[in-house]
Amino acid sequence: MAVLEILHYPDERLSRKCEPVPEITPELIKLADDMVETMYDAPGVGLAAPQVGVLQRLVVIDCAPSDEAADLITAFNPEIVERDGECFEEEGCLSVPGYAAKVHRAARVKVRYQDRDGAMVEREADGLLAVAFQHEIDHLDGILYVDRLSSLKRGMFRKKYQKMLAQSEPS
Repeated sequence: MAVLEILHYPDERLSRKCEPVPEITPELIKLADDMVETMYDAPGVGLAAPQVGVLQRLVVIDCAPSDEAADLITAFNPEIVERDGECFEEEGCLSVPGYAAKVHRAARVKVRYQDRDGAMVEREADGLLAVAFQHEIDHLDGILYVDRLSSLKRGMFRKKYQKMLAQSEPS
């Protein structure tokens, strides 16, 4: 397995809609394994294929606390089929390092996806897992969590982030 490079905002590949995975191949399983290694190395709770430059509908998620056994989900072609309730939680993103903001999401979701073996899975999620599914599936549709902020907060984010990027550039 290998740690992959994570794309950062404002890379335009992060705003592209991803293609469905027509067939789960050994190459895509290797990509999923590399994404898992990358997610754990970062560290993060989720990673979508476009974050590593691959415009395919694939996400990996593990919301288990670090002192517990892994609860790894590898989801090909995930889609949210039901949403219920609402929550307003702080989110961050491996593609937007150094910034977090509160985002409105559904409190509970039902997600349908194919697992590593190609079997269809339907899973209900709430709490952090529901937020992670919504966040990662947004990536597959070219949406970053900062795109879900109010226009005022989005404008503040852009200014703050551009300033942060300018300060991190070598002189």
